[in-house]
Amino acid sequence: MTRILTACLSAAALLALSTLPKPALAAGQRDDFKVCWSIYVGWIPWQYGAAQGIVDKWADKYGINIDVVQINDYIESINQYTAGQYDGCTMTNMDALTIPAAGGVDTTALIVGDFSDGNDGIVLKDKTRLADIKGQNVNLVELSVSHYLLARALETVGMSERDVTVVNTSDADLVAAYQTDDVTSVVTWNPLLSAITEQPGAHQVFDSSQIPGEIIDLMVVNTDTLKANPKLGKALAGAWYEIMADMRDDGETGKQARAAMGEIAGTDRAGFEAQLKATRVFYDASEAVNFVNSPDVKTTMQRVAEFSFKHGLLGEGAPDAGFVGVETPSGVFGSDGNVKLRFDPTYMKMAADGEL
Repeated sequence: MTRILTACLSAAALLALSTLPKPALAAGQRDDFKVCWSIYVGWIPWQYGAAQGIVDKWADKYGINIDVVQINDYIESINQYTAGQYDGCTMTNMDALTIPAAGGVDTTALIVGDFSDGNDGIVLKDKTRLADIKGQNVNLVELSVSHYLLARALETVGMSERDVTVVNTSDADLVAAYQTDDVTSVVTWNPLLSAITEQPGAHQVFDSSQIPGEIIDLMVVNTDTLKANPKLGKALAGAWYEIMADMRDDGETGKQARAAMGEIAGTDRAGFEAQLKATRVFYDASEAVNFVNSPDVKTTMQRVAEFSFKHGLLGEGAPDAGFVGVETPSGVFGSDGNVKLRFDPTYMKMAADGEL
């Protein structure tokens, strides 16, 4: 799964987004909605829920229609959401900040589904300590969560990006690149990570379980749409936690659900379950609510914003890391007057309290 921040939203990029054709996702109250998702272990459940009629069941309960659409290109899905072609979209916390929010689209993290707990990692060839990365070329998808992971990892051993050279490498090329003599260090995510660690001389020296809760996977929705249509939030939350109940089930229901999700992922049940082991999934709504209510979310978003500002991802006009305000239950990081990303546990709490 390609969870990538492609580039800063420069004036040119914003102009490009503004000129994309905008279908009539009208403001105000309405009954028809569209959300999109892309392939990743934490977002595949949406396709399962659509195929099993769970999404339709909850949409019917609130008298609305929800079209769940797969988009193969992750960044394209975010761009289309940002351009107003979808009401909701799956994305990471970092991409939510640097693409729609930085682009001026007020966005709410409706469902916090999971965080990476080992799905992203750093691999060195013939070296066994993270400190051995000093002076090396590091192949990764530049300006992605892999890049963020590298920066955070270097901090833990008293280094910074100045101590390495980042080599921008497409995710499609990373496995093959590692097999060449010239490549000695890579940062990537599963299933690529697993494929690389199986290679001779490969040693995983750091992974996302060492920065728990920082690479967060979300279903976000347009804030104005949600305010005008709370029934959308209720239906999506209700559907999600019914899907989660199937997914975690220890019996035949769970086996069939995980097998179906594995097929969507291009693997089988065992392969999908292996990916789940490196993912901290919030199966219970109460767990997600507790996570969002923790002050750690605000701290994480400050780190993400500082990384993003340093790399020019908040736009050419951003004067500092707090240019885009991020609202959390613990308070706002950044500009109170430019809040564009909101972590709102309201609908997850309704699910936890049995109020949907």
